[in-house]
Amino acid sequence: MSRRYDQSTTTFSPEGRLHQVEYAIEAINNAGTCVGLQSSEGIVLAAEKRTVSKLLEPSKTSEKTYIIDDHVSCLVAGLTADANILIHQARLGSQRYLYNYQEIMPVEQVVKSVCNYKQAYTQFGGLRPFGVAFVFAGWDRYYGFQLYQSDPSGNFSGWKATVIGQNNQAGKSILKTDFVENNSIDANLKLSVKVLLKTLDSASPSPDRIELSVLRKGVDDKITHTILSDAEVQYLIDEIQKELDAERKKSEASSGDI
Repeated sequence: MSRRYDQSTTTFSPEGRLHQVEYAIEAINNAGTCVGLQSSEGIVLAAEKRTVSKLLEPSKTSEKTYIIDDHVSCLVAGLTADANILIHQARLGSQRYLYNYQEIMPVEQVVKSVCNYKQAYTQFGGLRPFGVAFVFAGWDRYYGFQLYQSDPSGNFSGWKATVIGQNNQAGKSILKTDFVENNSIDANLKLSVKVLLKTLDSASPSPDRIELSVLRKGVDDKITHTILSDAEVQYLIDEIQKELDAERKKSEASSGDI
């Protein structure tokens, strides 16, 4: 039955579903994992980098983390080409707002403008949904640090901690037990690496597969966005692996006692 209704984004099935939009959302679940953790000190963003071939020249810029404005950045899960279109729209809208009102665009308004654009591509015939989801991180003077998640349907929601992409349910289960509200940035960095190590499909994680960044206030309350170096990422990986090994040995010892 569904095959009759999955050729168009504008035709509802008898069950009230838009199959093409659902397929686009499902495509995100096969993308690289992205993690966002919010605290009063700032926001930690972590993403899985996927290498298609060892013959490829390493990218000179990040393919997972994008800066939209001085106070807003985002992680991308899905089709990078689709993401480039939406990021361009977000940057353009943010600068137009700054030009017109002489102040930075509120974070939620940036997110809403992108989601309105995405939703329009599910409303009209001859178009397909954007195959990309975002984790937005930003700061404004109204609500401080904010973390948002959006999907191809145009929906968005605010989060304290979230995971999108492959194995996102496993990542969210870790956050439900380990995430502490208003934790330090260092603690959230370790937690984000722990989530990625649990969701990665590699037995030997390395800085080539993980990208970490931090959005926080710097000198004179200026918002800074910093991407951690490979050495810093490797240190965090080693620390988390030691903790995971210790937990594994402890659980094996306790099961042996039984």
